[in-house]
Amino acid sequence: MRSLETQCVISGGGPAGLMTGYLLARQGVDVTVLEKHADFLRDFRGDTIHPSTLEVFHELGLLDELFSRPHQKIRHASVTISGQSYKIADFGQLPTFCKYIAMMPQWDFLDYLAKAACEYSNFKLLRCTKAENLIDQGGQVTGISASDTDGPLVIHADLSIAADGRGSALRDGSGLKLDDIGAPIDVFWMRLPKTPSQKSVSLGQVGTGGFLVQLDRGDYWQCALPFQKGDADIIRAQGIAAFRQRVSAIAPTLSASVATLTSWEQVKLLTVQVNRLRTWWRDGFLCIGDAAHAMSPVGGVGINLAVQDAVATARLLGPPLLARTIGSQHLAQVQKRRAWPASMTQNAQVIAHRFVLLPALDAKSPPQAPLLIKLLDNAALLRGITAKALGLGLRPEHWKATAEPSFVTG
Repeated sequence: MRSLETQCVISGGGPAGLMTGYLLARQGVDVTVLEKHADFLRDFRGDTIHPSTLEVFHELGLLDELFSRPHQKIRHASVTISGQSYKIADFGQLPTFCKYIAMMPQWDFLDYLAKAACEYSNFKLLRCTKAENLIDQGGQVTGISASDTDGPLVIHADLSIAADGRGSALRDGSGLKLDDIGAPIDVFWMRLPKTPSQKSVSLGQVGTGGFLVQLDRGDYWQCALPFQKGDADIIRAQGIAAFRQRVSAIAPTLSASVATLTSWEQVKLLTVQVNRLRTWWRDGFLCIGDAAHAMSPVGGVGINLAVQDAVATARLLGPPLLARTIGSQHLAQVQKRRAWPASMTQNAQVIAHRFVLLPALDAKSPPQAPLLIKLLDNAALLRGITAKALGLGLRPEHWKATAEPSFVTG
């Protein structure tokens, strides 16, 4: 059987995995990242890069090249309720270099991260390579068994990291306990064409029968329709015409765009999960990102929590990995640092499910804006507070270049 040796092997070429791999390689650690697909071209993944993540890229000196990729900037967030627009967040008030949310296709974001990481000779990205099981020796994880186009492959490592999302096979086989918090919704994602006469809406619309996320992607709208969990087959059985009517009732201004939906192949289902591990690690093994805490799409924070996990992981584990002294006490530090912001964000999402989304889904008549929304629309100071909650989150991470070994040149 073919085998490789590295200091750190990471399963998953998503935001958490590639960012961790890049930052560890930047410190001089030998890193191997496994990505089961040949490329990053999957649609309807999280495309919102928040100011907290952009701040890290600014600190790393990567921002200019990142912004050479296609993107849009959201400087203000608003929501339309029964045809009336309300301002709810002003990112211009943030104490960050980038005072906006960047909308970038995730495949461009990941392709850039992979390109930056591959400039380091101690970084390897193995595409078409699927992590399958942990290698366990007397309770100590010593690597990952995987497979690629040539067959089985074993990667021996001082540390194995699961950054392969909410369906992580490594996490499921690790014996770590996962608590299911539950989510009462699932989501249909779709692209709708944008006409020049349509005004930009940076968050969404609330109308009779529900809530529609409506993100301006330049020449098209990226839209998400939440609905009661388990109703996907019922909605599909009603037909695509009924679905068009459902979306148009919520967002009448999109009626012409919605008419372009002629097949369910244009509508993708996202099954929403909200869960978290009680313990993120065991000897030689660590879970981060969605593998440790699956997030709801509410707030579009998933990619940013994953990147924040990656920054903390690389900052805390880089030195002991380099010294070959990595131990469980170091892995516990990562959870201690990141579990609180992840769980508090999940709790906020659960509250939003209960008190915002579910009432909107049950609305039988045009809804009225709640008092809080009206206060935000009329108070610029309050919009700065919501911008901080959305754009920075809890415990944003930072990267200090002075902590990097001077011999790392890339």
